[in-house]
Amino acid sequence: MVLTQTLRRYSLIFVSLLQVGFSQVPLSYYLPPDVHYNPQIPTPQSFFGFQVGEWHLTPDQIHAYMRALEASSDRITVEEFGRTYESRPMLLVTITSPSNHRNITAIKQQHKLLNEPSSSGGLNLETMPVVVWMGYSVHGNEPSGSNASVLVAYYLTAAQGPEIEKQLNEMVILLNPSINPDGLNRFATWANMHKGKVLVADPASREHNEVWPGGRTNHYWFDLNRDWMPLQHPETRGRLGKYHEWMPNLLTDHHEMGTNSTFFFQPGVPARNNPLIPQNVVDLTNQIARYHAEALEKIGSLYYSEEGFDDFYIGKGSSYPDITGGVGILFEQGSSRGHLQESIHGDVSFPFTIRNQVTTSLSTVKAAHALRKELLAHQREFFVSAQREAERAPIKAYLFGSPDARRNEHLVEILRGHQIQVYELARSTRLDGKSFEAGRAFIVPTNQPQYRLISSLFERRTAFEDSLFYDISTWTLPLAFNLSFAEMRSLDRSLLGNEVTQPTFSTGRMIGGRSSYAYLFDWSPYYAPRTLYRLLKAGIRAKVSTRPFEAVTSEGRRTFEYGTILIPVGIQTEKADTLYRLLERGTREDGVNVYAMRTGQSASGIDLGSPSFLAVELPTIALLVGQGVSFTDVGETWHLLDRRFEMETTLLDVQMFNRTDLARYKTIVMTGGSYSAIDSSGRESLKRWIDNGGVLVAMENAVEWAVNNKIVSAQLRKDEPSKKDSTVQQRPYVDEEAATRALEIPGTIFEARYDRTHPLLFGYQDSLLMVFRSTQIFLEPSKSPYATPVRYTDRPLVSGYLNKRHEKHLRGSAAVLAVGRGNGRAILMTDNPNFRAFWYGTSKLFLNTLFFGSTIRASSTRAE
Repeated sequence: MVLTQTLRRYSLIFVSLLQVGFSQVPLSYYLPPDVHYNPQIPTPQSFFGFQVGEWHLTPDQIHAYMRALEASSDRITVEEFGRTYESRPMLLVTITSPSNHRNITAIKQQHKLLNEPSSSGGLNLETMPVVVWMGYSVHGNEPSGSNASVLVAYYLTAAQGPEIEKQLNEMVILLNPSINPDGLNRFATWANMHKGKVLVADPASREHNEVWPGGRTNHYWFDLNRDWMPLQHPETRGRLGKYHEWMPNLLTDHHEMGTNSTFFFQPGVPARNNPLIPQNVVDLTNQIARYHAEALEKIGSLYYSEEGFDDFYIGKGSSYPDITGGVGILFEQGSSRGHLQESIHGDVSFPFTIRNQVTTSLSTVKAAHALRKELLAHQREFFVSAQREAERAPIKAYLFGSPDARRNEHLVEILRGHQIQVYELARSTRLDGKSFEAGRAFIVPTNQPQYRLISSLFERRTAFEDSLFYDISTWTLPLAFNLSFAEMRSLDRSLLGNEVTQPTFSTGRMIGGRSSYAYLFDWSPYYAPRTLYRLLKAGIRAKVSTRPFEAVTSEGRRTFEYGTILIPVGIQTEKADTLYRLLERGTREDGVNVYAMRTGQSASGIDLGSPSFLAVELPTIALLVGQGVSFTDVGETWHLLDRRFEMETTLLDVQMFNRTDLARYKTIVMTGGSYSAIDSSGRESLKRWIDNGGVLVAMENAVEWAVNNKIVSAQLRKDEPSKKDSTVQQRPYVDEEAATRALEIPGTIFEARYDRTHPLLFGYQDSLLMVFRSTQIFLEPSKSPYATPVRYTDRPLVSGYLNKRHEKHLRGSAAVLAVGRGNGRAILMTDNPNFRAFWYGTSKLFLNTLFFGSTIRASSTRAE
């Protein structure tokens, strides 16, 4: 049952937002005043020396207080489940009754049995505790959640009386007090360093306007609230390990939104729920919402629900539980973005924002306790019904694989992180016209507890009830990895090999031992660029093959494809032992097979001394960052280069660009965003740099900037309504926002055809590439037939939402364009090939721009 109009829209209660931030507030401002508290438990104020809300707490302060509670109470334990990139601890705080703590292992094991349809029917729900997980401030500059966590922990630890004791006897409450410690630390430092004795509410004050990139993201500027599905970061991997250890019945995710907003709690827009989420999740969310409404009305806070937010993308913290057996609840509080800020409702104080988060945390406890048996029964029925659906479903398994072992293994790593059963392919087979080789392919049966999650990860969906999305519209994992995959309508169990319980990563081999002449290795393995960069950084000279050839190795004749890397031994200045050790490291760490060659004469095709082998230079990279640039886009590129491929990367601020000598860089990378900070002198400097041989890589909005500022010569394809739609029809005003947003491309997968002979496609072995796209930038193909190495097919939509208006603009348009300018090149990419660090299928396309962009012949970029 949906909420009543009162719950769907703003509460009619009006309350002035008191400027309580001018001085310390009493503890009773935050917590129920009629509760007795254990005096042996330190209050937050006694521990910090100030009341919560007077200063922004840093992660180390929050964690220290949790440890102090643990030392003073038998209701609470604290465990570290990992470290962030900046080596900050990530904590999970468990609060329950002392008797439950003594039996916590047995409680956890019994709770996990709810996931097993074969045994869950015999469980006694009358005596089983409900498990509640509360997560705070996944976005570091949304601090009211993490600051509220210490008050919630104090209340649950120190409150006395029959009500709280009954709740703790029948509940296990898990607090993740700072989901994003690195981002929270950045923001707390910013807000505190700009606080004066007299609080300033002016929105223009520097306190309320962080410098780029702000504190929202983690160290590499990723939005961790989008990483629940991709599992690319230590914060998420550690958290999800604990999540699956407990499988909570109810999870809350505490956020903030714009200062002029009030308070949002789920349910979100009903039409935008992921269709794989059971209806009972929606029903329970509605029931829980009543408790939040009552609590907020009691303190006079405005709120709303069923607007703006949704539960479609299952990689968000409030959506992931809905499809894995629990119920997720999103909270969004209008932010003070500092200590005090003006809003349309009056001045919003930091304590006020914290108070609403505390209030809804306690209403969550109340709701979960009151609905304990319903939540437990839901989890049990979730997995029983999932089994029934799997048995009826036409798809019995998914088969995927590639000759590139590391891409296979990284996908398996994600699936195992979600507790999905994966099996090796026992014998080679063909399905849907595709070949899958034993040892290079895997099977995921659908009839397993996480059937709904599996379906979400593998499905291709192009029809939707609603055309608006809070996040992306598709995320089909095999397509993200550019792997062949097929849907199995019947499962031949003889194809099931060993179950993969712990992901392992294969190694390569030194084939033929040492050579005094030359070594070769393929460019197709995912981590081959890491091996090449390591060699170039050590001063090793290398070449790349622009044509295929056949050569005799110690294992017989072998074909070497476009992009094969040649390391001649005789021309090196480094010792042969050093070279061999570096190559051996590549086999061990990067999974590359290295072939020792005894002769430069090939069996067929070009010889090793051919001019068709071109010299490869060490990439020296400037990645533009700073105000106006998309910090998530640039962070994804930085993470790829620094963390995954260990390539030295200069983060060059756009404010410095105009006065920086660009000659030291071979490649300049511009991700999505605005580059208005680059003035006319900077633009002229960039043109001269390209003319002198530099390679510019421009993605997404940077493509428009480069074309419009005549940095490069290319033609944008205009997205205009057709002439038959030129007559303006009157429409309801209320529909305007939805109609405008429906024109967006919200993150959709498209099919593109590519030329694998082109240097930008070295290492690719097919002719079709799955591209993720979220922009409305369309490029005309080059007038040169050789300069559009990747272009969209005539029927490009594979999965996700696409407005009909964009189809004609997308068909046959350029996904990648190679443009010549003087002695240099510009590579234009309408999409982000490094999306959220899990789009493994196109990241090599980007890396090729760095290693091989300068090898593109100028003649190939000129019109015939």
